[in-house]
Amino acid sequence: MRLDKFICQSTEFSKTDVTDQLIAGYVCVNGEIKTDGSTQVHENNTITLNGKVLTPRAFRYVMLHKPPGTICSNVDEHYPSVFNYVDIDYPDDLHIVGRLDADTTGLVLITDDGRWSYGITHPDNFCPKVYRVGLSREIAGEVADKFKAGIALQGETGLTLPASLSVLSPQDVLLSITQGKFHQVKRMFAAVGNRVVTLHRESIGQVQLDIAEGQWRYLTETEVQSLQIITPPYS
Repeated sequence: MRLDKFICQSTEFSKTDVTDQLIAGYVCVNGEIKTDGSTQVHENNTITLNGKVLTPRAFRYVMLHKPPGTICSNVDEHYPSVFNYVDIDYPDDLHIVGRLDADTTGLVLITDDGRWSYGITHPDNFCPKVYRVGLSREIAGEVADKFKAGIALQGETGLTLPASLSVLSPQDVLLSITQGKFHQVKRMFAAVGNRVVTLHRESIGQVQLDIAEGQWRYLTETEVQSLQIITPPYS
């Protein structure tokens, strides 16, 4: 973690205040004065401010049921931010784990633990995300096999990783993917001649969405831990 972020998470100081404290020489890491906020620090470092040892606030892990017409951003833009639905202290410290498009609904994870979110989103960790997909046309019978084998997306080199498709009805399916390419689900169905009409994320790893639209809750310790242990779903 950056030193300035560590101090922000350990005090009531704003980032500007932290910069002032650093420039003044009030911050030490393992007894050595540090003035650069970008200095990387670790949990085994001793970090002091004016001689007082700092301890960061505990990480937060949040589930949100994202409504349509909202954006996965910390601030309002063309659409309102999903953070309007989360009543929590120090919201500027939080970030979203795997963004959804404005028209996509469902499970969003929010945290201030960068290491945890990196483990979920990094493609080498094969964390499955399950989407319920409404289609404009009936699903063709061979699509499941194509998705399992991997398909070529326009503008991409190589094939997508294996994906699992379950048909609920001719125009309603569940898709499980372990990547997070730009507009990936929509592009996958476009590549097989179909169009996504509705898109809803139901789960990430073993964490299932279980709250009403626009609601949020903290993850349980079991849920947090489950997302730290991801194994490849395909051999």
